[in-house]
Amino acid sequence: MNLLQKFKETLLSVLPIMAIVVLLSLTVAPLGSSLLIRFVVGGILLIIGLTIFLLGVDIGILPIGERSGAALTAKKSLPLLLSVAFVIGIMVTIAEPDVQVLAGQIKDVSPAVNKWVLIFMIALGVGLFVMLGLLRTVLSLPLKWVLIISYVLVFILAFLCPENFQGVAFDAGGATTGPMTVPFIMALGVGVAAVRSTGSKTSKADSDDSFGLTGIASIGPVAAVCVYGLILKLTGNAFTGEASSGVAAASASLKSDEGLKIFVTLLPSTLKEVSMALLPLIIMFIVFQIFLLKMPPMQVRRMIVGVVYSFVGLVIFLVGVNGGFMPAGRMLGEILGGNAVTKGGLWVVLLVLVGVVFGAVVVCAEPAVWVLTEQVESVSGGTIKRKVMLVALSAGVAIAIGLSMLRVLYGFSLWYILIPGYALALVLTFICPPLFTGIAFDSGGVASGPMTSTFILSFTLGAAISAGGNPVTDAFGVIALVAMTPLIAIQILGIIFKIKNNRAQKKEVKE
Repeated sequence: MNLLQKFKETLLSVLPIMAIVVLLSLTVAPLGSSLLIRFVVGGILLIIGLTIFLLGVDIGILPIGERSGAALTAKKSLPLLLSVAFVIGIMVTIAEPDVQVLAGQIKDVSPAVNKWVLIFMIALGVGLFVMLGLLRTVLSLPLKWVLIISYVLVFILAFLCPENFQGVAFDAGGATTGPMTVPFIMALGVGVAAVRSTGSKTSKADSDDSFGLTGIASIGPVAAVCVYGLILKLTGNAFTGEASSGVAAASASLKSDEGLKIFVTLLPSTLKEVSMALLPLIIMFIVFQIFLLKMPPMQVRRMIVGVVYSFVGLVIFLVGVNGGFMPAGRMLGEILGGNAVTKGGLWVVLLVLVGVVFGAVVVCAEPAVWVLTEQVESVSGGTIKRKVMLVALSAGVAIAIGLSMLRVLYGFSLWYILIPGYALALVLTFICPPLFTGIAFDSGGVASGPMTSTFILSFTLGAAISAGGNPVTDAFGVIALVAMTPLIAIQILGIIFKIKNNRAQKKEVKE
């Protein structure tokens, strides 16, 4: 078991945020002893819960995804593979911790939104676009054209849907690709690549097509949430004007002094939510075992242990997040945002600076980012160093969250950032090597991990509440901006790799 490794990864991810919050609370933004203790306890529970959850995914859930991909490959049936991929995409997304947290925060400030309907719509989007991504691989369609067409359609849907849903929709795309969803998607991608290579020689195109599936899958939730917004709009249930009551209730709950009892209070409802989230996945596993996998008893027992770990870890994680981690983040945002609005000057600078620091720390602390940077360094043959990538991603995410703070204060449209950003990312697909384009779009959700979905979004919501604007339109979108950064940064590094490679080849020819 790699429990110690998982614990170290999670600790390095959470500890920097905790240290900064404690420092701010002891200096310029006092949270009060009760909320600060709740934050520390919530952070400890988050570390423990995420560690156990990730261990459970490794032991019991990831192997099921890999075995399912292999078993489906052996069937050599594309319709079967696509159908099962659709179902898997839905089931694993429902159980994704980041999606659960995001949906809960949306529900807090938007009472008209049904949390489970929203989660199902996000999951439906993932399932449909996983099918599209697999089909692209089988048919050898160029990734850049699939991305361009998909994003054009998504932006059209986003313009049509209510303004309150636009930031939420793009945030859903960033939050979806988490520790539960990505392993399954990658396993299915390997299965499709195996089907495609059967009876044919492996080519460079096959290598290029090994990336991009996660990037395509993350587009689905954006489209699906936009459709949900359109449905609410057409049925007269759009939540314009209702956000204030939800915000008031959420803000009031932060100020209630429940102490550490809040963690016990949250346990029953969290147990119920996690059971509802994992039950479809468990049913799917049982069906797969009976009709597809047929694993021996020893392996089945190992899978059951992994699922139990995932269940326990997810409960602890969500209790810690909802009981202390997110409330403190939101209160910190309220204090700094409120001072920035009322006092201006240095407080505005401080709010933006804190956002920039959080962005730089969050992306460097994400374990998945370290895996990504190692992967790019390996693919580029050492031409693009890990340190260079970390600096590029860190700077990009820091700027993204800094811009989010300015957007909270001054209320300018999310489109002013998203449209130029995605336009640049899509233009770069024509210049960047296809392999790096695939890696870039796959990594869009990597930067927006558990810390972004929990703490950074809560901090931004708090700042938006205190600024007096509509947090639904002013705060949501921060995950989307974080997820957009790698699309640009990694493709630019890919172009640099291409230039260096061409120069090296010309030098060899001259010699």
